[in-house]
Amino acid sequence: MSGGWSLRDQYAISGVGATDFSRDSGRTPLTLACEASLAAIADAGLAVEDIDGVVRADYDSVQPGDLAHGLGLPNLRYWGTSGIGGAAPCGMVGQAVAAVAAGLATNIVVFRALNGRSGLRLGRGSAVQRAASRPVGGNGGYEEFFLPYGLIAPGQMFALLARRHMAEFGTAAEDLRAIALVARRRANANPAAQMCARPLTEADYEGARMISEPLRLFDFCLETDGACAVVVTSTERALDGPNPPALVRAVAQGSGPRPQAGTFLTALMRDELLTQPSAAVAELLYQRGGLGPADIDVAQLYDCFTITVLLQLEDYGFCAKGEGGPFASSGALDLDGSLPFNTAGGNLSEGYLHGMSHVLEGVRQIRGTSTSQVTGARTCLVTSGIPAATSALLLRAA
Repeated sequence: MSGGWSLRDQYAISGVGATDFSRDSGRTPLTLACEASLAAIADAGLAVEDIDGVVRADYDSVQPGDLAHGLGLPNLRYWGTSGIGGAAPCGMVGQAVAAVAAGLATNIVVFRALNGRSGLRLGRGSAVQRAASRPVGGNGGYEEFFLPYGLIAPGQMFALLARRHMAEFGTAAEDLRAIALVARRRANANPAAQMCARPLTEADYEGARMISEPLRLFDFCLETDGACAVVVTSTERALDGPNPPALVRAVAQGSGPRPQAGTFLTALMRDELLTQPSAAVAELLYQRGGLGPADIDVAQLYDCFTITVLLQLEDYGFCAKGEGGPFASSGALDLDGSLPFNTAGGNLSEGYLHGMSHVLEGVRQIRGTSTSQVTGARTCLVTSGIPAATSALLLRAA
């Protein structure tokens, strides 16, 4: 592919760190953020005083200064924030790459920390209502226009997308089930996953309660307390570390054509519901990386819901529009398939850290240290959430 990207492979993730994932951490998000960050710094072979930059997510309650103080950073020279919510993690890494490339910092910690089960439960309608309780149309809101009609939670919106896909393309519930079962098998092999000790059978899936038709309980992501962090630096510095770096081959962010205000519900007003911002981001990402779908060895696809995975399979070019269901049911997503995906269990079965854990698992695959390692994996696609906007990474072995 032509085009290229001037920063290709020049910057890397040199360290990764995470807390345990639980339903009740008993700790503050700042404590979790510090624990994950210290683990990432140590994994990169650095000392705290080597860190001079911090990038956070807009949904995080921990501010850059909070983390700097908690870690005892001697001199914070750069800090940044990226969003929206689950769309942020890959873009956060991209922001750190840009800051290092610009000479604004040398070693940047990128983190996400939240008590997503014991604290504010983002998947509940009440959380959405509180977030939308602003002046009408103000502050990037607009969700308030949907609330009187009972559309108040993310799961409801993605259920509408799933039903639309079924109506247009004949997608079956069994296709969504295949995604959930693969994610759970990968979590069962991952001691750190929330669902490590809980196998999922076809009967379990079919017998689970319907949350928002056609999405059942196991079509939904987990609610998780925890934190994840990575260290971004130059490839030259990363190669001096104790662990193999994951080179940032390319990163991209985008909203696609005709961006809309709001966080997620306004995406239902688009002319085309089943092509997400991931389609535009995929085109840009592949152009920058000089790679295409056939070059991807393993993928960490954002999976707040099973339908989110199916839409991305199409948008990132792994199958044609409308063929995501049969592709998922074909076995292609399993460890021995053509596109092993979410090899730590993903949001569905490992833990829901707004997709930051997907970045960590991408690095593990490149290092060869995953609990479900793909043999010979040298290129990993990592994606972040949809539908308002999204971001994605291509990670490569050095």
